Amino acid sequence: MKLDNKKIFETLNPNKVWVPVLIGLGIVFLMFYLDPNVNAKTLRGVFDASFHGVFIAILFILFRDIGYIYRIRTITDKHLTWTRALYVIILWEFASAVTPSIVGGTAVAIFILNKEGIKLGKAIAYVMVTAILDNLFFVIGAPIILYLAKGEIFPSSRVMEMRLGNSLEILFWASYALYTIYSIIMASALFFRPRVFKWVLLKIYSIKWLHKWRHSAHEYGNQIIEASKELKGKKKEYWLPIIGATIFIWSSRYLMLNALISAYESLTLMDHIIVFARQVIMWIVMMISPTPGSSGTAEFFFAQFFREFLSGYTFVTSILWRMLTYYPYLILGAIFLPRWVKQVFFKKKKKKN
Repeated sequence: MKLDNKKIFETLNPNKVWVPVLIGLGIVFLMFYLDPNVNAKTLRGVFDASFHGVFIAILFILFRDIGYIYRIRTITDKHLTWTRALYVIILWEFASAVTPSIVGGTAVAIFILNKEGIKLGKAIAYVMVTAILDNLFFVIGAPIILYLAKGEIFPSSRVMEMRLGNSLEILFWASYALYTIYSIIMASALFFRPRVFKWVLLKIYSIKWLHKWRHSAHEYGNQIIEASKELKGKKKEYWLPIIGATIFIWSSRYLMLNALISAYESLTLMDHIIVFARQVIMWIVMMISPTPGSSGTAEFFFAQFFREFLSGYTFVTSILWRMLTYYPYLILGAIFLPRWVKQVFFKKKKKKN
């Protein structure tokens, strides 16, 4: 796999911070203008949140990030120090925030790990493992939490019914099926039959109208084989902490919103389960968003999914939710990136000289 430094730095360009910010603010102002129930008094409602609820929400954000740092450090067999793992996660989150969710920051993550002194084959393997585990959390966890929600997972929204009808349910289950198939295929390729995967891939791309991508398929097959070699022989002592960290990360990610909604309105245990479950649905919607970091999409769908729990506090909670979970990574990325470039590129050059 050849990493194009120019394209990577185009993705990591701090100037791209303004694109998602402007999109997000544009949608927020549009919602403010079009919703007759939203006014200046509504905005002052942000101060009605209980300190206890907001504090717990922030704690869950910190737990999530600590989980990410711990997981990447454990996956790399502690090649990264805690500080270097922090840099990797901040820049990875920044890349995800400035690119469409469907694109993600995979190539950037491989690039960052490689520049941190990890061999390319290992960097590919580590990033693939995180992607597979994240997908498996959704594939395995979604049916459990949706069962507990007892059919209350899809919100009753007049706006969504007019614009989407039953397509949200169809979209979710179709996406779930695709994620399941993809996760099974990639897990099988990485852990069991990488050479069979490459052989099938080359057969597919031998078809006449796909032949021009055969070289890329051949290269991708080699990457899978190389990544598989790097992970071969890893024992349960290696995998159990990583799996546990993945469950901890995603649970913290979702429970953060439960805590934030609780800061405004009291929720029953069943309400908490439904809020948690609906975030699984909304995650799918955000994953196929064409905007950087799902800007605009997240703010719009938040109101449709959680209005029934927040009533008059829906608008301010959506803003506070994005302010806590999204915009900090744009700011931190813009701060950390120049320092990382200086540390990784210029200090190494000095050492060589």
